[in-house]
Amino acid sequence: MSTILEPGQIEASAVMPPFLHLPPGNLFELRAARLEQLAEGNALGDYLKLAARLCRIQQQLVDNPPGDMPVAEQRQRLCISHGLPPLAADSLVREGPWLAWLQALLGHFDADTSGPLGEALQALRSSGDDQRKGWGIALLAGQYDAVPAALVPFLGAALQAAWGSWLLALPAPELKPAGSLAQCPACGSPAMAGVVRNRGKHNGLRYLACSLCACEWHVVRVKCVYCESSKDLRYTSLDDDRHAPGKAPLRAECCPACKSYLKHNYLENDAAAEPLADDLASLALDMRLDEEGFHRLAPNLMLAPG
Repeated sequence: MSTILEPGQIEASAVMPPFLHLPPGNLFELRAARLEQLAEGNALGDYLKLAARLCRIQQQLVDNPPGDMPVAEQRQRLCISHGLPPLAADSLVREGPWLAWLQALLGHFDADTSGPLGEALQALRSSGDDQRKGWGIALLAGQYDAVPAALVPFLGAALQAAWGSWLLALPAPELKPAGSLAQCPACGSPAMAGVVRNRGKHNGLRYLACSLCACEWHVVRVKCVYCESSKDLRYTSLDDDRHAPGKAPLRAECCPACKSYLKHNYLENDAAAEPLADDLASLALDMRLDEEGFHRLAPNLMLAPG
């Protein structure tokens, strides 16, 4: 049975922007390369290089998954039909299928690694599944006080690799918007940053990048993703003195109504930008906005706040 569209529906479908922009299969390799580029001359250069190393391990895990997709196809479609995220982080993190990814990640480091890195790895290796699961639950819930800061990058990397791999196995075109603008339709996690894309059918559109699975979903521009206000939004960058007005490749959209902000990458000004990498490399902007009384609600699972 065919469906006949009315003229108004035809016009709407013609201008409706694509809802999703999925990450490429080599996302973590691209992210590692960007981190290595940004590490040069950055005050956090050593940390960015560690994050790049973790990203290359993440890519190896995605290329050779240590576990299967934990959500049956029937369950996926049931969730999607009800407008629920099929990779719901709050439930899957408790069920624990990602623990195999953490164990596999740890296997990529030498057992005799020394220094702070070795101490963090030893703390993870000596922990049991219940402890690891508890840390993962706390990290995704934003309860950073319950997770040793040195362990966050490793836990975050394992979680991202698992969910990122599972995302690519979903019937993504069927995903529907979540309950709030800043919530991922695939896993329900909060957005990490915004990306204003610059090519093809996505040109000029804003997509929010998930902090966990890296799914990107469309949200109209010039609207606070937290309180949905469009009044007096301001765009702040540390690079204003080196770029023409409105041309900085990374800007924070600051909302005076709810005093929150969200960083955005503008790919027309830097096509190589990558949300997680550029976020880590621009922590000075977070410090400045914190001093101005704005609050960050977007997590980056590779770094504990403060």
